[in-house]
Amino acid sequence: MIKAGIIGATGYAGAELARLLLDHPEVTIAGASSVSYEGKRLAEVYPAYEQFTDVVCTGEDEVIDKSDVVFAALPAGLSQPLAKKTLAAGKKFIDLGADFRLESESAYEKWYGHRWEDPALQAEAVYGMPEFFRASIKGARLVANPGCYTTAVPMAVAPLVVNHWLVDYPITCDCKSGITGAGRQLTESTHFPVINEGCHPYKIASHRHTPEMEQTLTKLAGHITEVTFVPHLIPVNRGILATCYMTLANSRTAQALHDLYRQFYADEPFVRVLPEGAVANIASVRYSNLCDVSVHFDPHTNTVITVSAIDNMVKGAAGQAIQNMNIIFDLPETTGLLHLPPAF
Repeated sequence: MIKAGIIGATGYAGAELARLLLDHPEVTIAGASSVSYEGKRLAEVYPAYEQFTDVVCTGEDEVIDKSDVVFAALPAGLSQPLAKKTLAAGKKFIDLGADFRLESESAYEKWYGHRWEDPALQAEAVYGMPEFFRASIKGARLVANPGCYTTAVPMAVAPLVVNHWLVDYPITCDCKSGITGAGRQLTESTHFPVINEGCHPYKIASHRHTPEMEQTLTKLAGHITEVTFVPHLIPVNRGILATCYMTLANSRTAQALHDLYRQFYADEPFVRVLPEGAVANIASVRYSNLCDVSVHFDPHTNTVITVSAIDNMVKGAAGQAIQNMNIIFDLPETTGLLHLPPAF
């Protein structure tokens, strides 16, 4: 059995990791840490886990010592020293935070306000989006797990940028997010009376996921690829819906676009390209590691509109992290992740 540790186990992403790992046939949770709840059982913090785990939140060093792989679900700036300590102990490290996602230190400092502690460690980190970078993940010691928007947007547009079917960048990305994406700590903007019965954009053209999306798409396209990104908060717990608008370089048919997507994702177990006429919906992917993609064409303006839907806590965080772990440890990629979304 793989012994897994979770640092930051009582935040939303950490708790979701625990939920999924408790159902993984090849994993046991060896340790968990939480600054706020040290000494408490995880089941005391999240009563839903009662009788499923007796793990007690301890210090970070104890978690590293007990584990074969350490997952860190922490705010930016906190994972770098933990990663160094974990690798020195001969363990694997999967970071759900932002510390290792960006390849430019100046971009990391600009968008997150921190600097790199060890450039060599940063150079070793592998970006963990399996559908695009699977070969690099296999055998890696340190994986930077993408977040929610930075998963949903590339999934929606990758077949077009890889095959050079687009012109007139930037790509316009209009995204909606459930409230769990903001984390467990309450703020005025995520307070129930503010969010309920509303929908509002935030950080318009200034969200820190922008450079990460552009980094991924630039790699896939082979040239600089920019996005105009506007996220919105909607009054649901879970889900990311990314609607992306792109201009085609040449005239195409709706059938050709759909065929392109079906072929591109044909071997991906967690990507469902929906039938023509269907529309991706966050309700259809809840509690799963699935990404639904629907493809639409406006011949009047030669515009392709693609929509992707993921659960921000699973494919956008914990599920993708476990998918990366499966690859690292040479397990079938779907192990512990084949959860059917609820029908209603």
